[in-house]
Amino acid sequence: MTNLEIVKSTYEGKTSEENRANLAIYADDRIFWTEAKGFPYAGTYVGLENVVKHVFSRLGSEWIDYKFTPEDYVSGDDKVVAYGTYTGINKMTGKQLEARVAHIWKLKDGKIISFEQFVDSQTVNDSMK
Repeated sequence: MTNLEIVKSTYEGKTSEENRANLAIYADDRIFWTEAKGFPYAGTYVGLENVVKHVFSRLGSEWIDYKFTPEDYVSGDDKVVAYGTYTGINKMTGKQLEARVAHIWKLKDGKIISFEQFVDSQTVNDSMK
C-alpha cells in the first residue's frame, strides 16, 4: 500500500472498529501521537496503547457519533496531510460539535511513526461546557 492508502484506511473503513484495526496494523510500535495544545486530550502519547488509553477511550466514552470526515488529502514522500471536519455530540452537555481540523501523518517503511493534530480547540471546548 502507498502511504496515502495507509492513512486513508484509518479513516474510511466501514466502522470505527475497522479504522482502529487498520491503525493498529500500520502504527509503529513507538508511534508519537500529538493532540493539539488547548484540545481536551492535549499531549504527546508514545505507543498505540497510550493513544488508545488517553485519546480513543475518552472519545468513545465522552461523545456520541464522534468522527473525522476527511475533505481531502495532500501526500508527498513520507508525509500525508488529511483535512476535514470533526463532528459529534458531547454526552455531558448534549451540544453538537463541528470543528475544522488537519492531521499530519509521517510514515517510514509502511509504518506510521507520528501523527499531529491541528484543530480549532475552542470550538471543541465550547461544546463540552
